[in-house]
Amino acid sequence: MKIVIIGGTGRIGSKVAERLRSKGHDVVQSAPSTGVDTLTGEGLADVLVGAEVVLDVSNSPSFEPSAVLSFFERSTSNLLAAERAAGVSHHVALSIVGIERSPDNGYFRAKVAQESLIKKGGVPYTIVRSTQFLEFLGGIADEATVDRTVRVSSGAFQPIAADDVAAFVAEATIGKPENQTIEIAGPEKKPMSDFISEYLAAVGDSRKVVADPDAKYFGTRVDDQALVPLGSAKLGKLDFRTWNAKHPQAAA
Repeated sequence: MKIVIIGGTGRIGSKVAERLRSKGHDVVQSAPSTGVDTLTGEGLADVLVGAEVVLDVSNSPSFEPSAVLSFFERSTSNLLAAERAAGVSHHVALSIVGIERSPDNGYFRAKVAQESLIKKGGVPYTIVRSTQFLEFLGGIADEATVDRTVRVSSGAFQPIAADDVAAFVAEATIGKPENQTIEIAGPEKKPMSDFISEYLAAVGDSRKVVADPDAKYFGTRVDDQALVPLGSAKLGKLDFRTWNAKHPQAAA
């Protein structure tokens, strides 16, 4: 079947496209660079001709709170309208575990708005909520660093490898619409500070890690429930050590 991936040239979109093509599906990787712009609607009608499924893994070019909210509201509204016109039968979107539990995070508020539009958008849907990617541990450490000290939360964390995310998203994309949210996470759950310490040790980084329950995670405080699934979730196969052994450059 024809599957259109919005944000299809990015990290997850590219991995999902490869998996879907290996199963024989007709996959179109769409992005502004390919002439498809969900903010303006440019190219949407043409790319959706004959599409049965649309997967949205796009992201805002700006993380400033008002800009990211505007992006997800406009992009999602335009995309859903084009899907209805084209007769698309399944809308799949990648979101984030726990977004409603961190109202101080502007990006999370924008994802809540996106999910709300999908749920009332008139297209059968499946929302896949993921925990943070293992590939972003370095960025978390850098954002939390002051004077060679990395002060990060001791709250529960359960990061997942991008390869596992792609596998779960591909599975949802070729499955029947759930009309609900499913959650995915990594196989290990422990304090965020432990993951950051393990990551820095793996890449030979001598920065000191301080576990601080009051440390902010991109502007919001993290407790043991903020960023991890609270109910049932599908768990990936790759723990940190296995992921690092398979993708040493990703952690360098």
